[in-house]
Amino acid sequence: MKSSGFSSSRTGAASLLSRLFKPALGLAVSLVAASTFAASPTSMKIGTVVWIGYGPFYVADALNLYKKYNLKVSLQVFTDPALIPPAMASGAIDGGMLTYDQVVGQVAGGQAQKVVMPIDYSNGGDAIVADSSITKVTDFKGKKVGFNPLSPSDFLLSYALKTNGLSDKDITAVSMTPEAVPAAMASGQMPIGVTYEPSLSQILSQGGGKKFKVVFSSRNAPGLIADVLVFDDKAIKAKPGEISGIMKAYLEGMAYMKSKPDEAAKIIGKFMGVTPKEVKEQLSGVYNIPLAEMPKAFVKAKETTSYYASGEIIGQLLKAKGQITTVPATETTFDAQFVGALAKK
Repeated sequence: MKSSGFSSSRTGAASLLSRLFKPALGLAVSLVAASTFAASPTSMKIGTVVWIGYGPFYVADALNLYKKYNLKVSLQVFTDPALIPPAMASGAIDGGMLTYDQVVGQVAGGQAQKVVMPIDYSNGGDAIVADSSITKVTDFKGKKVGFNPLSPSDFLLSYALKTNGLSDKDITAVSMTPEAVPAAMASGQMPIGVTYEPSLSQILSQGGGKKFKVVFSSRNAPGLIADVLVFDDKAIKAKPGEISGIMKAYLEGMAYMKSKPDEAAKIIGKFMGVTPKEVKEQLSGVYNIPLAEMPKAFVKAKETTSYYASGEIIGQLLKAKGQITTVPATETTFDAQFVGALAKK
């Protein structure tokens, strides 16, 4: 009986110990899990180019605003924006910052890449510049024009030519990167060039600011050159929380730029390789779209700040250039769920 009683006593003790330590053990496991989770943020690679409109992302990167969303975001800088879509398609990067015309082209080509957030639209930050002998777009006929094919510069040039009764056949196209345009124009080899900031300011500052001038810019077509954050369908379905976190960090970066403009200018300038003063000057050439206005981009409207209006113009231009065969339905180029959710909060 002693044996039986001892056994019963041990069973009871074990039961009591189990009741006492299970909560503590559960808490310990939870703390370890939480610690592991916090120590292992999700890594995301986002393709970008050096462009003033992406300033909020550069701020978010420098201040690590992604950390609170358990993200480790690395910006992969490309010298040619045309290389970002294929890098996304191959899985080398998770998402990218593109111009909307690139998205239209990709979707028309069969890629399931979609806009999840409007970033900005160029408001003079993209431009066609020329020497003093050229005063208007119609003067481009028969002249050499340096620009990057299949890029925002190509699209802006096509739009300028079309709206002035010309076509690509009326000029001599010279392929070069946006960064190469300033040197080509300075050497006298290229009377006309198409580029964007910071290369644009480099050209306009030559000769004491009197050698070259803007003949046509994105200010002449607000909303047509729109920068957007893009992910493909697989990433959207697999990592919706991460995408939302990236967007939240971007918005916090934009808020920082407004509340601390001098500090933000230093951060952006360091990333772009320009001075804080130049950052402030270049910011006048873009319009970073605030959250309250973002939903408008996804709504049918006649204004070119709506993807429905700008997408139709872009699609027809790309089709006329032979870059696409069919203009895709606007709805297939974006996913508005993330903006919609953030705008409601």
